[in-house]
Amino acid sequence: MTSLHGGVRYDVEMELPEPADTEALGERLGATLGAGDLVVLSGPLGAGKTVLVRGLARGLQVGGAVTSPTFVIAREHRPLPGGRGVPLVHVDAYRLGLAAGTEIADELDDLDLDTPLTEAVVVVEWGEGAAERLSADHVLVRLGRRPDDVRVATVRRVRTDA
Repeated sequence: MTSLHGGVRYDVEMELPEPADTEALGERLGATLGAGDLVVLSGPLGAGKTVLVRGLARGLQVGGAVTSPTFVIAREHRPLPGGRGVPLVHVDAYRLGLAAGTEIADELDDLDLDTPLTEAVVVVEWGEGAAERLSADHVLVRLGRRPDDVRVATVRRVRTDA
C-alpha cells in the first residue's frame, strides 16, 4: 500500500535522475522527522546515501557540511538558530565493529557523542540488519543505482511490535 506523508511517498520505488532529486527527497523526509526518529539507509557505494543525508539536514534545519562519516564513524549536526531545534546524528555503520555480542547502541555510546540519541534524528548509513536494534520504529530507505546512472529509492516506515 502506497502512502504519502509530508510529501514523501512510502512503499513505492521512486526514480531520482539527478543528485538534486535525491537531496530533495531527503529534504522532504527530514521535514517530517523529529527527536528520537531513526532512519536506516541501505544501498551500494555510489547509490546516494550521503546525498540523501544532505537533504535530510536541510529539512531538519541543521548546520555544518554533510560529508560521509566513514572515517569518523559519526558526525553531529546542531540545529540552526531559528530552526526546528532537533540535532542530526549521521552514522556510518560500515566501520562499526558490530562484533558478536556487541550492540550498535553500545558502540555509538562508546563514541561519546554530545547529543543523546533520543534527542536527535539518527541516520545510519549501511545500517540495514544492525541499526534497527536502536528503535522498534524506523524509516528504511533503500537506494540503488541503475546501469543508466539513475538512482532509485524506496522509503518504508517499519513498525515492529515489541
